[in-house]
Amino acid sequence: MRILTAFIVSLALLLPLAADAYDVLVLQSRRDPAFEEALAGFRANRRFSERVVVLADYADVDISRIVREDRPALVLALGDRALEAANKLRQTPVIALISLGIHSRHATHSNLTGIDMFAPPERYLSLFHGMKKRRVGLIYHPAKSGWYVQLARQAAQRMGIELVVREVSTPRDTLTQLATLAGKVDALWMLPDATAVARETVEAYFRFSQEHNVPVVSFANAYLGLGAAAVLEIDRAELGRQASDMGSAILKGTEASDIPLAYPRRIQLKTNPSVMKHLGIAAERVALHPRE
Repeated sequence: MRILTAFIVSLALLLPLAADAYDVLVLQSRRDPAFEEALAGFRANRRFSERVVVLADYADVDISRIVREDRPALVLALGDRALEAANKLRQTPVIALISLGIHSRHATHSNLTGIDMFAPPERYLSLFHGMKKRRVGLIYHPAKSGWYVQLARQAAQRMGIELVVREVSTPRDTLTQLATLAGKVDALWMLPDATAVARETVEAYFRFSQEHNVPVVSFANAYLGLGAAAVLEIDRAELGRQASDMGSAILKGTEASDIPLAYPRRIQLKTNPSVMKHLGIAAERVALHPRE
């Protein structure tokens, strides 16, 4: 009996150590190839101990309790739902990926850093410059991507490009605002803004392109098949490796507040040759902008 009691006591003492024994709590919004690719990149160059929680697998998850009991050194939040779940955390560092909500939360969460879903505006503007397009239409929701549009305006002014911007507050507004751009722009710029570019409005961008003979430049490979002339797509594996560098710095003692939000480190330019030819855009000129 004494031996059994001693074993139980020893086990009880070890349990907190076991709960303490991993570096990264991975919060994954759902099972999705995009998240898996980024997570594979995160794991590629460093060996972090981790626990993975896929939020879609559960009706409800108390992230605060998990963090309180497990005490991971940091949280990696993949997707909007994961970032929302980590919203109550104030002490544990959070690195957010593949989420459109990073910028809006960053100002009020000193423990949050991450990598934006946006390519630097100069990369897009270089594309338009290569296409010889000077009036670029852009639709956005101020609360979601206003910060980015402000940077884009500044960069466009430096490059001699006029941004013709339209604000929306609902996806339905996008259809109305697109119509107001007819005859006023010679290109369209699609942002990763869930209000401006929603499931019910995507096709309208490409109808506009066909009707007015203007190229659409977007942010994801899927839009090439719908009629985009070019896209600047984030390399998700490299996104994970970039987050891994942030995580390593945090584990070595750097405060999350000292790691600024970053643009993706590697952006891939992809084009639709048939659309480019139809619009009379020389592919070789576009290929020079931006640099890989």
